[in-house]
Amino acid sequence: MIKILFIFLSGIFAGWVNVLAGGGSFLTLPALTYSGLGIDIANGTNRLAILLQNIAAVYKFRKSGILEWKKAFKVALPILLGAVAGSSIVVSIPKDLLKRIVGFLLIGMFIFMVRNKDKLIKETRVHESKLIRFLASFGTGLYGGFIQAGVGFFLIYTFTNIEGMDIVKANAYKVFSALLYTIFIIPIFIISRKFDFISGLILSAGNIIGAFISTGMAVKRGSKFVRLVVYAAMIASAVLFISGF
Repeated sequence: MIKILFIFLSGIFAGWVNVLAGGGSFLTLPALTYSGLGIDIANGTNRLAILLQNIAAVYKFRKSGILEWKKAFKVALPILLGAVAGSSIVVSIPKDLLKRIVGFLLIGMFIFMVRNKDKLIKETRVHESKLIRFLASFGTGLYGGFIQAGVGFFLIYTFTNIEGMDIVKANAYKVFSALLYTIFIIPIFIISRKFDFISGLILSAGNIIGAFISTGMAVKRGSKFVRLVVYAAMIASAVLFISGF
């Protein structure tokens, strides 16, 4: 019962954080781990909440006319290929080693977020090299398939700085890309027995409630504080994972 409550509450908080500042997976991944799931299973289970969350987001962006299906599939294809490769790799890594890898990735993600905070919202021209655009998208998908936590920041960076989109369009194509590849990689985690349906459903329920609460507030006040909470969670989790705790 305590485990269920812990996962549910972490889902609520993560859903709230996602609306205000983003980065909810930095909270749910360690929460699932310290509720008793192995890091390998937590990494797969976390994807269910991402799937449901992005279905609603894609519907909203499509209804507003921001998302174009043809372009969406075109820019998401290399991301999808990378995500399938990343998830196929991660399911074969022993969980003790995976813990340390995730820890170092969280530190790297923390540095990336801090150093590129302002660049995320700057629109640039479409990069001239198709190869660079493909590699940037594939690499982003590779990371997303491997761990998911923080991939939204990489996706926005790719779409604004490589694909030349404004921040609104970048957000729309970000959630579509994440939804598309999540549909394909969840079966990989399930087949590899790196997925817990019950925990995933509980987390998803909390996530939806948290997002609803945050949206109902209709304000961005306090987002800087939330970002600091996310940063703190990243560093604390990284230290614990690397130490093998």
